[in-house]
Amino acid sequence: MPHLKPKTLYITLGTLMVGLVALVYGVLLLHELSRSDALMLQQAGAAARRIGREAAAVVEAELRPARVSVGLLAGGPLVRAGSEAERMATMPQLVALLRGNASVSAVYVGTSGGSFMLLRRLDDAAARARMDAPAEAAFALQSVEREGVATPRGSYRFYDAGLREIQHRERPDYVFDPRTRPWYELAQRAGDGRSVQSEPYLFFTTREPGVTLAEAHGGNVVGADVSLSALGAMLKRPQISRSAELLIATAGGELLAEAGQGRDPLSGAVRRLPKVGESASPLMRALWARRDGQGALAPVQEVGGREWVVHALPLAAVSDPGVVAGAPLTLLMASPRDELQAFQIQSRRHGFYISLGLMLLLLPLVHVLANRVSRPLRELARQAEAIHHFEFGGPDPRGSLIREVDRLAVSMTAMKHSLRHFLDISTALSAERDFDKLLDLILRETIAVSGASGGAVHLLSDDGAQLRPAATRLLGQSAPRAGMVWDVGAADSLGAPAQALRADAPVEVDLSWSDPAHLKAYEPLFAGLSAARMRLLSLPLKNRLSETIGTLTLSFPLPDQGTAQSLGGARVAFVRALSGTAALAIDNQLLLRARKELLESFIQLVAGAIDAKSPYTGGHCLRVPELTRMLAQAACDATSGPFASFAMNEEEWEALHIASWLHDCGKVTTPEYVVDKATKLETRYNRIHEIRTRFEVLKRDVLIERLEAQLGAAGSALARAEAAPAQAALDDEFAFVAECNLGGESLGTERLARLREIGMRRWQRTLDDSLGLSPDELGRLRRPRPVLPAQELLLADKPEHVLPRPAGETLPEDNRWGFRIGQPEHLYHQGELHNLTVSRGTLTEEERYKINEHIVQTIKMLEELPFPRHLKSVPEIAGGHHERMDGRGYPRQLRGEQMSLQARMMAIADVFEALTASDRPYKAGKLLSEALTLMQRMAREGHLDPELFDLFLQSGVCLAYAQRFMAAGQIDVAEVTAYRR
Repeated sequence: MPHLKPKTLYITLGTLMVGLVALVYGVLLLHELSRSDALMLQQAGAAARRIGREAAAVVEAELRPARVSVGLLAGGPLVRAGSEAERMATMPQLVALLRGNASVSAVYVGTSGGSFMLLRRLDDAAARARMDAPAEAAFALQSVEREGVATPRGSYRFYDAGLREIQHRERPDYVFDPRTRPWYELAQRAGDGRSVQSEPYLFFTTREPGVTLAEAHGGNVVGADVSLSALGAMLKRPQISRSAELLIATAGGELLAEAGQGRDPLSGAVRRLPKVGESASPLMRALWARRDGQGALAPVQEVGGREWVVHALPLAAVSDPGVVAGAPLTLLMASPRDELQAFQIQSRRHGFYISLGLMLLLLPLVHVLANRVSRPLRELARQAEAIHHFEFGGPDPRGSLIREVDRLAVSMTAMKHSLRHFLDISTALSAERDFDKLLDLILRETIAVSGASGGAVHLLSDDGAQLRPAATRLLGQSAPRAGMVWDVGAADSLGAPAQALRADAPVEVDLSWSDPAHLKAYEPLFAGLSAARMRLLSLPLKNRLSETIGTLTLSFPLPDQGTAQSLGGARVAFVRALSGTAALAIDNQLLLRARKELLESFIQLVAGAIDAKSPYTGGHCLRVPELTRMLAQAACDATSGPFASFAMNEEEWEALHIASWLHDCGKVTTPEYVVDKATKLETRYNRIHEIRTRFEVLKRDVLIERLEAQLGAAGSALARAEAAPAQAALDDEFAFVAECNLGGESLGTERLARLREIGMRRWQRTLDDSLGLSPDELGRLRRPRPVLPAQELLLADKPEHVLPRPAGETLPEDNRWGFRIGQPEHLYHQGELHNLTVSRGTLTEEERYKINEHIVQTIKMLEELPFPRHLKSVPEIAGGHHERMDGRGYPRQLRGEQMSLQARMMAIADVFEALTASDRPYKAGKLLSEALTLMQRMAREGHLDPELFDLFLQSGVCLAYAQRFMAAGQIDVAEVTAYRR
């Protein structure tokens, strides 16, 4: 099928008119929504302003007549009256004011002398009940007289509609001072002739919201209480929508009127104006709380899952600028958005149905065209999803009639293959552990993907002065690395690697065979590639710290004649990306190699420090690892028997190597004088010298006693002769004690009895043995001290000889390491008899535990180290070489099957080295036959692994080790297989 010329994506998509229809409808819909919202907000704002004007007009209609009346009263006889009778004479004028203004509930006057008179209208039974007035009372006169009387006098008078007095009631308790009232103080501060208006509050008598108007004249103040109950009636008239809610409140949040919640918040026995946050509807409470610092609200609010259009407008408390008034009132209005936009929503719904119908009619055409266009795009999407999940299998995407889609498919295919190749290379680089193979792999893959004919990797020397070849490939084959060293400091060097290093960027260098300088510098390369012209691309290799660690150089052949084209930015970019991955792989290997070398050096440092503590075990930490390695290699080489299938990988070899070198690292905690103890009485020094001194004293004491018994020279000579047998006995006893100190053989019952008998001899001490002691030594001395001169035993176990074990060193039975090693009660026991009566060897129980404790410390120390996963077995291998196959070893009493094979190998190596070593102070190295005889018995008795012991003999490891590390005089057998178990 011939390949058709692809059409542009623009022409194909031009047939999809449904998109245009949807776009046009969407734009119109957005425009309509915008206009609808703006119109809604405009209408709601206008309604709010209208209601605000009406509310202000209502307030003004109530206050203006009352303000005029108060002004008239302030200039009339009421304020000039000097007595109660004169003030009562103005009652007709006050009654006329109350009847002429229904919103005024009371008028009153307060004088500068503290007198007060108030006339109140009693319109209903509730008002009369509050004042306990007669049923026919229409007015109540409340007065307080202070001027001209000794004691303030208060009274209530009640009048009917014709101003006939019905009842006069004296009220001694009604004697308040009007000069302390806020309206009086406010009017006095404003000055004569200026009306003042109080903040709204709830009238005590009528329980209506209202304000007080007052005006001062000559020290007296006239006032009137004006009701604002008409605001509530005004708000209850039909306003914006069916569910709209409105309220009017003071700046402090006191509710004056509310409409829309179905109840009157001011009804009932309220004693003050209710707060909006307490008595308003839930909607009004929520909106009131959302106002900002200026009392404003966003025009659209969502409350209770419904959108409301809201307005908060200030209402002027008074329109007359000459009146002193408080803060303006606030009108809060809210109407549901769906009610305000009901018509627009319905129109929008009809438009949607029409557009939906049009879209349904166009669906068949849309399906056919969209399927033709989207099929290749869907295929590309699947390809992209597969690449996203690193799945590079499956066929490549097919071409398309649409030019842009076709180009996308070609690019997607190229990207797929590039990513797959790049990831394959990265995986291979990450998996390769051998450094030389890694470098060769980097070159091989880089040359393959870049189309180069050869390449080389140079690494920077430690001093940074030279680039030395690490790997070279020519024409697909590895090449020698010699002769390609570049001097970094030579500025005129033709070496592309050196130039790239100095430029810190990729460098391209063209070389020609005909140029003598080029030929001299690159003769091996020209000869290896058999090319007359070539181009070198060299890139610096950087580690994670952006430090250059070397260079990667590729060679590309050039035609013999003509101008060669550039390598291309895409190829250089790809090689640069690949070189970054290669640099990280090389850096990882270099870091791993450096860390291994550091760990190896540290391990040998620790082992050397352990051996350096004692000049008698200097080779132990060197010989045991070597013997363990030889035995493990023999097990790996076995082709038959129990170890035929045994093999160790590189990581297991590393773990065995580290464990064998660190198997005695716990000895750093063992005192040298315990490790090197050569006599029983030796601690930090050999205490036999003290005992010798005591014997010398006894010898002289015997002689002196005899000499003193015999006077004169003849007597002295006779005394010496008589003392000779006793001195000879002491010499013999000291020789016996010194012989016991050597520990060469077991002490029988008779020898122990004689030792104790000798120890019972007494000698006289005349010096204080507590002088010159350390605080620790003084603390161990027994109390009370004997009186001098004191008789002491020749050989003694004194309390000061016992060193208690620190509490922190006590091992509980359920310790977390699983140690099951018997722990002596004391840390050390340096008693003379206690040490001399050791039945075998030179070590006491405490000292032997201290020697054995090195393996406990080894395990503790190694388990604290953060070994990587492949070295987690190091503590088990290093800590198991004193265990026995029968479970009677230490420190964990493990059985053979509970131990790794490497740990059992090390046990054999440790025992054999200990038996044959000739650098111990307390014994000579055993002959090979003696050592093998002992180990044969140990294998039979369950101490050593018998199969490994047989391998040790049969494989030749035993003789090979003996020839390397044992003295020639110790090797007394040539055939060791006879010692098999």
